[in-house]
Amino acid sequence: MGPLKGYRIVELGGLGPAPMCGLLLADLGAEVIVIERPGKSEIGIASTKTIERRGKRSVELDLKQPRSIEIMLKLIETADGLIEGFRPGAMERLGLGPDDCFARNRKLIYGRITGWGQDGPLAQAAGHDINYIALSGALYAIGLADRPPVPPLNLVGDYGGGAMYLACGLLAGLLEAQNSGQGQVIDAAMLDGSLFLMSLFFSLHATDHWHAARGANHLDGGAPFYRTYETKDGRFVAVGALEQRFYNELLARIGLAGPNLPDRHNPENWPNLTAQFTKIFKSKTQAEWCELLEGTDACFAPVLPVGDVADHSHVKARSAVCDIAGLLQPSPGPRFSRSKLETPAPPEKKGASTAIILDEFGF
Repeated sequence: MGPLKGYRIVELGGLGPAPMCGLLLADLGAEVIVIERPGKSEIGIASTKTIERRGKRSVELDLKQPRSIEIMLKLIETADGLIEGFRPGAMERLGLGPDDCFARNRKLIYGRITGWGQDGPLAQAAGHDINYIALSGALYAIGLADRPPVPPLNLVGDYGGGAMYLACGLLAGLLEAQNSGQGQVIDAAMLDGSLFLMSLFFSLHATDHWHAARGANHLDGGAPFYRTYETKDGRFVAVGALEQRFYNELLARIGLAGPNLPDRHNPENWPNLTAQFTKIFKSKTQAEWCELLEGTDACFAPVLPVGDVADHSHVKARSAVCDIAGLLQPSPGPRFSRSKLETPAPPEKKGASTAIILDEFGF
């Protein structure tokens, strides 16, 4: 059984980081009951095809109705954790704020995920991933030197700085509650989480090892040995040969090694080196480069579209992608030496467990 077997989490249905956090906890074995508002999905994807809902039980409740609030509080009485992603004050207005919930369950870990946090001048402002990472400095650093910054999907704010940040806070709260016997509120802001992810770059900036200009640094695509290149067949490959020994192997395998090669440590030589790398990688197809470089210390990988990921030999060998009820999706993780992560139940229809759960709780 998963390491969180026996824990119950109540998740208030929403978008972005809240359901992703609930997904992670469900994959790890927790019982996750997601409370969803009646009506159609906001993202336009069928509920049974929404991977973030796998392994959860769905209950439809109209939280504008007093009866639904009483049902919620009854669920909270037996819950270990709560996940909510509303604007600050919304849960309090519903009668489901921390004080209301702690009155029913003093050990509850009350997880709140917002973009800007529970306080501050922007706390009530609407926003999305792109806005939070813009303020953290992350967005400014991503993209080509002569183009506007490029949003890295919604991975940095919603998921890395949001869902994972909240999950860590919830798990820490659950551990602490075992000793104190008391719950607490977790204020996880996507801005704060994105700033945390930028820790290395704050260090580099403080020591004058990071240039503000995009495409002028080792890790932002400026360095010829840490970027992507187009191949002969119009596909792409990624190289990340930061360390000298890995760089030497890359050069030897692609036929660029030699005494006349410009010094890679001088950024003034990067355009020259990039041009040479570009020409070489354009000379073979992606498959040919995989045959030559995959599995070596050249720090190489093909750049795959999401539809091709499941067919890669390494992904297959680790069963890193699975098929659940005909829906291809990432497998649960991380992997434990003793605890077994079960194959998740497929996403169920919205409200499919409403009658069952209400009966379980005496309604």
